[in-house]
Amino acid sequence: MTNPSSRSINSGSLSYLEDLYAQYVSGKGSVPQEWRDYFQSLQNGNGASQTTLPLTNGNGPFPRRSIFNPPSGGGDAGASFQTNAKQNHQIASLQERLDQLIRNYRVRGHILARLDPLGKKNDSPPELDPAFYGFTEEDLDREMSTSWVGGPSTRTLRGIINWLKQTYCRSIGAQFMHIDSLTDRQWLQTRMEETGNRIKLSRDEQVRILSRLVDAVAFEEFIAKKFVGAKSFSLEGAESLIPLLDMAIEKCGNDGAQEIVIGMAHRGRLNVLANIMGKSPRQIFREFDDKDPHLHLGRGDVKYHLGHSRDWITTRGHKVHLSLCFNPSHLEYVNTVALGRLRAKQDRFGDFERQRGVCFLIHGDAAFAGEGVVQETLNLSKLLGYRVGGAIHIVVNNQVGFTTPPNEARSTVYATDIAKMLQSPILHVNGEDPEAVAQCITLALDFRRTFKRDVVIDMYCYRRRGHNEGDEPEFTQPLMYRKIKQRPSVYEGYLEHLLALRGVTREEANEIFDRRRTVLENELAEARRDDYIRCFDHLGGFWGNYHGGPVSEADHPVTGVSAERVASVTRRMTEVPEGFVPHPKAERILASRREMADGTRPFDWGGAEMAAFGTILSEGRRLRITGQDARRGTFSHRHAVLVDYEHGKLHHLLKNIAPEKGQVNIYNSPLSEAGVLGFEYGYSLDCPEGLVIWEAQFGDFMNCAQVIIDQFIASAEDKWDRLSGLVMLLPHGFEGQGPEHSSARIERFLMLAAEDNMQIAQPSTPAQHFHLLRRQAMRAWKKPLIVFTPKSLLRHPACTASMDDLVHGQFEPVIGDTLVDPRKTSRILLCSGRVYYDLIERREQQGRNDIAIVRLEEFHPFPFSHLQAALAPFEDHIPVVWVQDEPKNMGAWPYLRMNFGQTIADRFVLHGVTRAASASPATGSARCHRLEQEALLAEAFAET
Repeated sequence: MTNPSSRSINSGSLSYLEDLYAQYVSGKGSVPQEWRDYFQSLQNGNGASQTTLPLTNGNGPFPRRSIFNPPSGGGDAGASFQTNAKQNHQIASLQERLDQLIRNYRVRGHILARLDPLGKKNDSPPELDPAFYGFTEEDLDREMSTSWVGGPSTRTLRGIINWLKQTYCRSIGAQFMHIDSLTDRQWLQTRMEETGNRIKLSRDEQVRILSRLVDAVAFEEFIAKKFVGAKSFSLEGAESLIPLLDMAIEKCGNDGAQEIVIGMAHRGRLNVLANIMGKSPRQIFREFDDKDPHLHLGRGDVKYHLGHSRDWITTRGHKVHLSLCFNPSHLEYVNTVALGRLRAKQDRFGDFERQRGVCFLIHGDAAFAGEGVVQETLNLSKLLGYRVGGAIHIVVNNQVGFTTPPNEARSTVYATDIAKMLQSPILHVNGEDPEAVAQCITLALDFRRTFKRDVVIDMYCYRRRGHNEGDEPEFTQPLMYRKIKQRPSVYEGYLEHLLALRGVTREEANEIFDRRRTVLENELAEARRDDYIRCFDHLGGFWGNYHGGPVSEADHPVTGVSAERVASVTRRMTEVPEGFVPHPKAERILASRREMADGTRPFDWGGAEMAAFGTILSEGRRLRITGQDARRGTFSHRHAVLVDYEHGKLHHLLKNIAPEKGQVNIYNSPLSEAGVLGFEYGYSLDCPEGLVIWEAQFGDFMNCAQVIIDQFIASAEDKWDRLSGLVMLLPHGFEGQGPEHSSARIERFLMLAAEDNMQIAQPSTPAQHFHLLRRQAMRAWKKPLIVFTPKSLLRHPACTASMDDLVHGQFEPVIGDTLVDPRKTSRILLCSGRVYYDLIERREQQGRNDIAIVRLEEFHPFPFSHLQAALAPFEDHIPVVWVQDEPKNMGAWPYLRMNFGQTIADRFVLHGVTRAASASPATGSARCHRLEQEALLAEAFAET
């Protein structure tokens, strides 16, 4: 006889068995033979005294349940079976309701967690009330099975509810049920439920937490007393951040991490600098006193924007290098900068498992919810070109913005709800419970290490002194600050906890505090000495061979390459694996590049650019290129990565070049500008020996990344002494494509140009582009490079370069006109970029051999000497006319007027031919564009 008890049935099957058995007894209906035999056996008393079946539901296995107890002999077996089946059906129903209650504690328990140090509580959701499921007071002491959740196999319902509250409703509220992966959810459930979501700490660990709280509190109290009214963006109310970071660094180092990059906002930065980053307090105090103004003439930044680096030795002897990023007041924009820095470090060390480096991003609650770059940051988390193995996000939740409460600042319940877009846990924690904070950071780091994903810790705290020390918070939050004034510090609360546990004595605690105060007093005395010598945070390590400074200190490497190497590299970049089928048009491009390598065809823009990339890689340098269409190129000129026309496989042509030498990565980016440009800027900070490029889909798309340009790229050397060799490729050209696809806003970059802070160029030939890129990769003088690249010139028949141009040439900041006789010249047209080809064509059409055309290829640093040399052959007082496509209030014309006024090179009167001043960069009508362009050229060539 087949025993159906070995089968698995779902939780609704008990009532089905009742019906099936009734059909068997009545003789009505169709009962499967195996069940008929089984029921007959039970009626005859031949079955087991208790039959069990494994029951399952969608939430996991139920324990094996008794279905019925067959009679031991005599009596009405059918009635006994029905009675016992009904009882067991009731048991299954109880179990199913219990499962729903447990699941809802996992989903919604965070609502009841005691997160707010100021005592605010939420109403209990009905689904967390046992009565919602029909449980009565009598049921609370009923034994229920909990064998599927770890721990004891049975507990009372009362015990289960207490256990759920301990795990999900104390000082930690966990959101993790939005994660799709069952494996991930079960990992988190097990870690939290087996421990009640608490960490066991030794006495030494508890004393260390207390000591770190002393460091945090003593520092803030000292600053408040010694520098009354000075802005410090105090950490008071959120001091648990210091032991959190301390424990995090220790754990990361002991788990094998060698690099930690931290990005954070203002609040608590000085405390972190002193107590985590190891910056000397005397240097911080000297900055408060502002005794060295001569060191900051025209440069420098406020102290709570500064970064720092140090080596940290863990208690087990492991060394970790810490880097706290410099950060402007656009707080959240440092996020992707920090991620880019870490990715560069990981790539440098070959850490492709993303385990030897960790990124901590410390946010404010209002900024995390309010700034769009946060979403851009989160979106990079799992993308191939940007992932770092997961970042740890720590939200210092002050529960208020500058003066704005949460109900006026966001439309979500939590400041962290945006993070639900990731398959990552969000841990809300009461910042006044340092041991709960310790549990969160431990859990977060273990989850990151296991699953290589972001984790968010939302640390609820408060801001004791308002937005800054000069602000009066009671103007706008009187009730909140009435409560804050009554709160003891986190240190005092934790000390009382340890005293109650007899883990420390009051005398020991006082000794720790007194010792810290003495250190700070000594540091202040040293800072105020007349012979104080300031320690500068100079660039070191792999930046040791690079420098910034004025252009007069720039090196000029030879960028030409032998014809043999250009040909070899170019040819190798046309090779595809056997069986790989390129798109027919892509195959024609490869064929044309083979001809370039053979010297039978001149190099077009794409060919020269790829030759530059290939030769850079062949020299052992790193190359990283990203952008929204970087692999193919927006205008289909690059084709660095091919897609098999038949099978969709990828082939990276640049990886054909010396794979044992240079490391190449080229990625299509997400539809993001600010986040991705910030990432590439950060990458460039830790990759001075390579070429790091961000390419805009259209040049004007950089509008969306203006904060990164203003606050980092243009000003970082001036503010923070940080160097970068980042390249921005911005397609630019007025070609009748409308206002949004014409201008990369040359004028904005020129407005920011000063003190040789960046290089701004608009090369007009493929050879110029080739040498410009190679110069950037080879130079020891590191500055960001902004390149206005063409669109229509990518295939212009006159815009080509010979092999000789790549071999013997170099980048020329100014290209003079050698085709005209200077003695017969009546006018000099000075221009840049695409318009040069329009001017050349018009000159040929009109036969105007009396007009010279000089190209300005680099705007900043402005090449005065090169321009003078290009104009030297011409007689004095010949009019020089600047010709540009852009309106009068845009482009380079305002910059030239500012630098030269009415004359140029002290010998020539300077005029301008431009479109009329306009609020919009360009017209959206192609026909109107042609009319405007015709008028522009007519004016440029008009008889005087």
